[in-house]
Amino acid sequence: MNITNGKFQILYLAIMIIIAALFWNTFFIYPIKLFVVMLHEMSHGLMAVLFGGTILQIQIDPQIGGYCQYTMESSFWGSFMTASAGYLGSLFWGTLILVLAVKSKKDKNISLVIGLVLLWLSYFVLKSGELFGTIMTAGLGVFMLIAFKYFSPVFHDSWLKFLGITSCFYVILDIKDDLIDRTNIGSDADQIAELTGFSSQLIGVTWILIAVFTLFVALRYIYRHPGERFN
Repeated sequence: MNITNGKFQILYLAIMIIIAALFWNTFFIYPIKLFVVMLHEMSHGLMAVLFGGTILQIQIDPQIGGYCQYTMESSFWGSFMTASAGYLGSLFWGTLILVLAVKSKKDKNISLVIGLVLLWLSYFVLKSGELFGTIMTAGLGVFMLIAFKYFSPVFHDSWLKFLGITSCFYVILDIKDDLIDRTNIGSDADQIAELTGFSSQLIGVTWILIAVFTLFVALRYIYRHPGERFN
């Protein structure tokens, strides 16, 4: 079957989701879950910077959690957008990786960019003094750079697709676990609930609908435009 065929691409991604589900609670998927946490905390920090703030430090812990400490002038929209940026930001980055992996002819360069971003991010994790998070963030960044140098284009194509689709899948599950099944735990949704007066569950449901719709749009685009490739 032609690998640029839309049906093949969707089938390929579906197989990846099945593999991820089968190994969901194993070390095989554990680094990808941590990667999504890295994207989550990075997104908080970048949004704070957009509103005039500064990233102070980022923590990534072994329990697949973390936080981003930043300074920012207090404002409704700054607080609202920064709190929203975690889950929606990690969803955006995961979807972007997935679409670029399918559509780009230069997957190795995508791996290079991800590796450099992770090394940059590890600087802020190091400032937290958290050794585990620093090793994992920098280690994954180094792995991406080694892959860029030595691994084949076939590896990059498959690895980035798996990284992207699994990241999107995990964001959806994470929103459900953190924001719908549990409340009043100091989550991003709880922060927005305090700002807006809406319930944390409503915010969680809204985010999960956005996440599912975003993934659907991305997969539909991949299915309908299988032959288009970016240089």
